[in-house]
Amino acid sequence: MSLKSATEDLVSEFRSRPTLRAGSLIVTIFGDAILPRGGAVWIGSLIRALADFGINERLVRTSVFRLTRDEWLKVNQVGRRSFYSLSTTGARKFEQATLRIYGDPSQSWNGDWSLIFLSALAGDDRENLRKELGWLGFGSLSSNVLAHPSPDASALDATLKQSGLERELVVMRAKVSSGLHDDAMRALVRKSWNLAEIDAQYEKFVRQFRPVFAAARRSRKPDQRMAFQIRMLLIQEYRRILLRDPLLPAEMLPTGWHGTAAYQLCRNLYQIVFASADDFMSNDFETADGSLPPAEPTFYDRFGGLE
Repeated sequence: MSLKSATEDLVSEFRSRPTLRAGSLIVTIFGDAILPRGGAVWIGSLIRALADFGINERLVRTSVFRLTRDEWLKVNQVGRRSFYSLSTTGARKFEQATLRIYGDPSQSWNGDWSLIFLSALAGDDRENLRKELGWLGFGSLSSNVLAHPSPDASALDATLKQSGLERELVVMRAKVSSGLHDDAMRALVRKSWNLAEIDAQYEKFVRQFRPVFAAARRSRKPDQRMAFQIRMLLIQEYRRILLRDPLLPAEMLPTGWHGTAAYQLCRNLYQIVFASADDFMSNDFETADGSLPPAEPTFYDRFGGLE
């Protein structure tokens, strides 16, 4: 299969979905591609680029309006042109997700667990915090206890401080006394996190993008427009699954976990297409000052280092 055919199949599958997730794809474009290159873009550039994904001008404008209303984006009006960027809240959320999306999910574990007790919180505060900590991978051991074996400590601290509830919470470290391979512990993990569903989504991701990777690897340099389409859908689909993945240590994962293969595939395909996708944006995306500026140096740290 040629790269052109593989890309067309990928885009066609996205366009054929009953509900196009235009807002989600726009967030992916801003976080993956625009944030590291100055952070702002003319809405006309988005309209042109998203047309290839089956998203028309009206849907782009509606989605951007909603994202602005929900404080994901902010707008800067220059004459008759509107330039959009991630809001402070939107940028913070994507920066928190950056380590998860572009970092190696494998990690060492010393057997400790982080426990957060919510019993002192009122109903709304409890549910809001449960949702926020869910983004960090925490699962519910009970209605009042959240747990994770190896959370991102800085992200956890930032989330608790931002909630304003840290003085009402009890946060503890604990260790399973019966060892890492205790059957009861594994049963509790299966109950607290829907790992089977997440694993199935990773397996589907690998099946979907493996033909694209095989075709891209044979290509000397991918076409710029195709590279942009591949890169955006790659991160869109990987991000959608990864942000539901609690990123548990290998000791707690089922045998044959597809998340490892999904990360390796995403990393390798991204390495092939990122530069041509950047060339497409340099030629087609506009800011209030002209073309997009070059990517900031930290962009090249993604997936262990881009070349």
